[in-house]
Amino acid sequence: MPRSTAPESGTPENALSRRTLLRSLGAGGAALAAPALLSACSTTSSGGSVSNSGAKAAPWPTYLPRTIVTPDLAPTADGVQAGYLSYPSKLVKAVDRRPGSGKDKIRVITITYGTPPKPVGHNRFWQAVQKALGVEVEFTVVPEADFQAKMATVFAGGDLPDVISLGGGFVLPREAEFVKAKCADLTEFLSGDAAKAYPNLAGIPTYAWQGVGRIAGRIHGIPLERPKTSDALFLDQEAFRRAGFHQGMPKAEFAAMAKRASDSRHWAIGAYSGSAFSYPVHAVWHGTANEWRLGGGKAVDMWGAPEFKEALDFMSGLRRDGSYNPDATSLSDVDMMTQFYNGTIKSMIDGFLAYPTNYQGIKGAFTLDLAQPYAVSGHRPQYQATRGAFGYVVLKQAPKERVEMILRVLDFLAAPFGSEEYELSHYGVEGVHFTRNKNNDPIATELGLVESNTNVPFKYVCDAPQVLYQPGGPDLVKRIHDWQRTVVPMLVTNDRWGLQSDLFSRKGASLNQILADGVTAVVAGRKKVSDWDAVYKRWQNEGGSRLADELLKEYEAAH
Repeated sequence: MPRSTAPESGTPENALSRRTLLRSLGAGGAALAAPALLSACSTTSSGGSVSNSGAKAAPWPTYLPRTIVTPDLAPTADGVQAGYLSYPSKLVKAVDRRPGSGKDKIRVITITYGTPPKPVGHNRFWQAVQKALGVEVEFTVVPEADFQAKMATVFAGGDLPDVISLGGGFVLPREAEFVKAKCADLTEFLSGDAAKAYPNLAGIPTYAWQGVGRIAGRIHGIPLERPKTSDALFLDQEAFRRAGFHQGMPKAEFAAMAKRASDSRHWAIGAYSGSAFSYPVHAVWHGTANEWRLGGGKAVDMWGAPEFKEALDFMSGLRRDGSYNPDATSLSDVDMMTQFYNGTIKSMIDGFLAYPTNYQGIKGAFTLDLAQPYAVSGHRPQYQATRGAFGYVVLKQAPKERVEMILRVLDFLAAPFGSEEYELSHYGVEGVHFTRNKNNDPIATELGLVESNTNVPFKYVCDAPQVLYQPGGPDLVKRIHDWQRTVVPMLVTNDRWGLQSDLFSRKGASLNQILADGVTAVVAGRKKVSDWDAVYKRWQNEGGSRLADELLKEYEAAH
């Protein structure tokens, strides 16, 4: 199932899209890791129903965009991001008061993709952010590999942290049960115009709140917003052009081009063992639903569509032509990335927000570009939309005054690009953690690579809406902005996001594994495309049909 939005710019966890895929598949996930939905049983053991069916829906927070520095490339209302060709020369203060008293303390738990941070007493980045917040922040940072097990312990009860960040693409069993029973109901603080008390939280787009969803009609989680554009086919522009590539070319011409770009030591298209050949991208480009299309009394899934088998046939053809790297079913994600950087493979599908790491990784060896969908006869061009959030943050139940103080902390951390608060929480202290190049771009110092918001992940406590910005790469920002202007109007959403499902909570992993194994077998040539009908039938019989019914009921209740 489609993964959660890929990692943010310029940090080591940019490989999240691949790692999340690999982890999700190992746990029974589908080719693309399922978003960390508020998925759970339809009733809770201690708090009543978590279903939105029959519940009065609280209004989403009033959306008040905060663009405090005029972008060089304008955003659009439908999801094209603001683009900055250089770093702002004059920053703006976005928070009018320090969130805490200087004596407050909160405990936080988040996922991490970096190394364990140095203790706060020896960490100037951590100290500087704490001082600006007026709050002592005690971090528990959990490596991705341990996150699911750690969350099971947290969910089991005991002394909860004040702030719990749920993200990274995990589908945690009984998640909504836990949130409803043990975490603060934030509706009175954030629903509708109440959000205006926290202007940076009100600057989080509505689509991100919708992607997180409600529980029993109430708002519990604050989203970590991500762009609408999902996985991208990153490519070596020069190599593809030499082979005859042009944007939006017919799929048959694309396949012929990929074959020309491949030889006995180089391949046009990279894949790795955890991705099941990134099949949702090709399926959506062929005209399927983006996993689920719900409404009008119908639940239409991706996998039973005739277009899905067309996509399988197309991908199988790429494999037969020798266009895929031959180790696709056994190659690690890190090895695939290395092959792309050194030119062994000429393209790879990765999370959209991996563009900064990919740009840095190729070290100028070629021009990094992103592909628009190839054209499929009989279908309008489609592109896969994200959930709109990397994850979300919930708060431990607490007195009103304490909840308000913690919300002020989150509001500080959500200060937008171009603010003093953003610079501090993302880059640290100038002259200590970063210096500026001749174009005013913040460049990490040696200390800044160790003391950073990857290793001390304030960005997973809360974060600003993302913008397009790449230090030293204004041409890349222009290409991406142009690409978004083309593909954003093509976006199709996954109607499953933000819904509740008892079955998905209990059996989603095993159901997804049926699909992933079937795709890999067909594309790798161990099964025929015609064998897919039996795979799909098994998926339906083991829960897919019931899942459709549950999702449709929830969708109609929420809409």
